[in-house]
Amino acid sequence: MFFYYFVFFIQISLLASLTTYFWEKQDLYLRLFPLFLLVTDVVEILCSYLALHGGTTVIIYNFFEIFEFCFYFFALMRILQNKSAKKIVLVFSILYLFFALYNVLFGQKSMFNSMSYSVGALLIVAFCIYYFLELFQLPHSVNLLRQPAFWICSGLLFFYTCTFPIFGLANFYGKAPRVIINHVGAIINIINVFLYSSFTIAFLCGIKTRKSTS
Repeated sequence: MFFYYFVFFIQISLLASLTTYFWEKQDLYLRLFPLFLLVTDVVEILCSYLALHGGTTVIIYNFFEIFEFCFYFFALMRILQNKSAKKIVLVFSILYLFFALYNVLFGQKSMFNSMSYSVGALLIVAFCIYYFLELFQLPHSVNLLRQPAFWICSGLLFFYTCTFPIFGLANFYGKAPRVIINHVGAIINIINVFLYSSFTIAFLCGIKTRKSTS
């Protein structure tokens, strides 16, 4: 059950995301974030229940993985400023959707879709790095600590950089000793806590930004 302790941080982030509905101005991806986190919370709770009772969670996670990556691609497409970059994200999002669906239905259909995860993780990392390059090229200074997009991209960059080698080799863990699996689970749990904590900060710092500009 250690794998699922971070669910509490998802719920905290979900509650914090509801504050976006009270912002004076918000992008569409922020307005959809509460719904995304609600689905994430339900999926993790369901998988926690199935894991406790000896059920399989592979199929659920494989389809949720596609939904998760597509939402993050959408959010990054809204965050990036360069129009050409937005189009590139859109094209890769569509290509990824078809690739991931093919993989879950005809490729790694009986196991965790490590190939789909690896490709999606690399794309997220690349898009986040480009976001930071855009920040360096801004003609004016901004308070990054009060920028929701900064915290969201920081969390995504850290999470997928760290989990890429972990989930890329996930299908080999079944042969690993239990002690190694437990340590990997602990690492995944900590990385998830960091991700959803960064989301929570993003939503809360948005409130400060709105108040300071009113």
